[in-house]
Amino acid sequence: MPKMKTNRGAAKRFKVKKNLVKRGSAFRSHILTKKSPKRKTNLRKPHYVHSANSDSVKNLLCQA
Repeated sequence: MPKMKTNRGAAKRFKVKKNLVKRGSAFRSHILTKKSPKRKTNLRKPHYVHSANSDSVKNLLCQA
């Protein structure tokens, strides 16, 4: 049987930490002048994939 292949796009976007899947946050790359400092600070915090979707992301990463 052939080896399992990791989805390379998913590998660049997600990291598996213990039982959580860490992800980047959206709305952080450009047009930051109109966003409030509080909103930008909250975007800096770590974000995690919702538990309903974490199994499918782990499948893409061959971590199931």
